Amino acid sequence: MAAASPVKVYGPAMSTAVSRVLATLIEKDIQFQLVPLNMSKGEHKKPDFLKIQPFGQVPAFQDDDISLFESRAICRYVCEKHVDKGNKGLYGTNPLAKASIDQWLEAEGQTFSPPSSTLVFQLAFAPRMKIKQDEGLIKLNQDKLAKVLDVYDKRLGETRFLAGDEFSLADLSHLPNTQYLLGTETGELFTSDARKNVSRWWNEISTRDSWKKVVELQRGA
Repeated sequence: MAAASPVKVYGPAMSTAVSRVLATLIEKDIQFQLVPLNMSKGEHKKPDFLKIQPFGQVPAFQDDDISLFESRAICRYVCEKHVDKGNKGLYGTNPLAKASIDQWLEAEGQTFSPPSSTLVFQLAFAPRMKIKQDEGLIKLNQDKLAKVLDVYDKRLGETRFLAGDEFSLADLSHLPNTQYLLGTETGELFTSDARKNVSRWWNEISTRDSWKKVVELQRGA
């Protein structure tokens, strides 16, 4: 039987959503091919790409004749398809564990991601793109993010990771945005003594081999 061809992930490793998928594939020990797109040249808006990602965003994902978009959906698919590979508990091994992971994944997508994504753009990307930063927007979203992290700190005082005592997709999904924010003025929201549990959690999840490999891919981009 021929070896399965690697799955394809379209988009730059620097993208937070792309790096979420890459970390999942590495955790699950799945071979992949990263297909870079030059977004400044509009390659993500070309007809061929829009066939697999109708919104013209990254990542897009191909597994033989299957195409998917939306990073969290791709991560769930990879975990469900490859239950017995790599990190077997990444998306839980029973309905309750999955539900706990899902609720914190939803919290990440709905509550953590909006303010943190705004801050990543304003603090990490705007200066590189020579775009003026909006100080009011930065302050507003720092305040929103601080409130989210206060909830996380309480939770992480009760459990080692967000969904329980095992590292899961819920924790992994927070890595991309937080990685960028740690190098900015917002980083202290994660590392201050006021949130010792968040600080301990971040140190633990960010030093996993899978994430170190993603950071290497970003640096090599």
